[in-house]
Amino acid sequence: MEYMFRLVDYKDSFARRCIMVNGPVIVGAGPSGLATAACLRDQGVPFVVLERAECIASLWQKRTYDRLKLHLPKAFCQLPKLPFPEDFPEYPTKKQFIDYLESYAKHFEINPKFNSCVQSARYDETSGFWRVKTVTSTESTRSEVEYICRWLIVATGENAECVVPEFDGLSDFGGKVVHACEYKSGESFRGKKVLVVGCGNSGMELSLDLCNHNALPSMVVRSSVHVLPREMFGKSTFELAVLLLKWLPIWLADKLLLLFSWLILGSIEKYGLNRPSVGPMELKNMEGKTPVLDIGALDKIKSGGIKVVPGIKRFSSGQVELVNGERLDIDSVVLATGYRSNVPSWLQEGDFFSKNGFPKQPFPHGWKGNAGLYAVGFTRRGLSGASSDAMRIAQDIGKVWKGETKQIKKRTTACHRRCISQF
Repeated sequence: MEYMFRLVDYKDSFARRCIMVNGPVIVGAGPSGLATAACLRDQGVPFVVLERAECIASLWQKRTYDRLKLHLPKAFCQLPKLPFPEDFPEYPTKKQFIDYLESYAKHFEINPKFNSCVQSARYDETSGFWRVKTVTSTESTRSEVEYICRWLIVATGENAECVVPEFDGLSDFGGKVVHACEYKSGESFRGKKVLVVGCGNSGMELSLDLCNHNALPSMVVRSSVHVLPREMFGKSTFELAVLLLKWLPIWLADKLLLLFSWLILGSIEKYGLNRPSVGPMELKNMEGKTPVLDIGALDKIKSGGIKVVPGIKRFSSGQVELVNGERLDIDSVVLATGYRSNVPSWLQEGDFFSKNGFPKQPFPHGWKGNAGLYAVGFTRRGLSGASSDAMRIAQDIGKVWKGETKQIKKRTTACHRRCISQF
């Protein structure tokens, strides 16, 4: 079912193959790619999933810290067609979520082609097909495979590559410098003075983890940030926001969320956390910036366990100088500076995706491009947004697939009858 026929490039017959895919190619085996594959399976459409790592959901399995839990309730994070097990907690752990994804792939018989790194993908106007070139490398061999397909689904997501900013003097610092994707636990930083660069959900949670392991974290807050409690009045803040937005304009929903947040958390400005002038939901829609859902870091900030500091001017040996002139002695640096899309590095296309690797059309229109190109997981609306995209894509392709399959069956049946009549 994966392909109709195989072509061999005789110029390099031992190292390169060309495979015609009877259905779409999905690039990426994270939650977005798995959700799309499951929905296609439900539609009866065959597919091939390409994954550069040797496992599904490599971001979750290899680049997340140990204490990570889903920030939103499981009802908003489950993938289509298969809910979380009933005995899972409201906020599943990292391990539980990975177990869920593994069982999800098994349930829908999704078997990605692992270690298949996509080098390029381009639409061939002459043939009307996409040509997806991949490289698979092992310790002893390197092979190239080109997949030819009618539909290409980009599921590499918003967080494919780490963002590592350049800082003046960082090469002279001399201490340990890691990105959040390499951070596992605060245990290895026990008793150390650690500078955490970034104050999003990851920066806040890593600072909390460091504090809980008796490290001494200072968290860099360069700009304004919305901090909301994870739950309000016994209901998740996200669920409450969704409910408010059903009945109220976004500006009024934001005002109510901020009022409720002030009643629960109090004023946060005096701790160096200034709120943006735009409300949390409106800012999320405009710029994709997710508000921080507090799970305990704010209490540590209030008690002095986590020190909030302004932006960085430069590093020197064992020190950092801040923009306000203050100097801090530090032992280590953790860069909670986020991730970015890597689509521009391999997709040769300029109409649907912008230079930042996101679809040009805003949600909910950024899932379908031209010539059989689709995108899933770029809505900046988490797993619920990816699930919504996956269902739309599968229904769109499935409608064409079923229509053409019926036509083929009709032609095959007519031909069979004529052949019988000749005997």
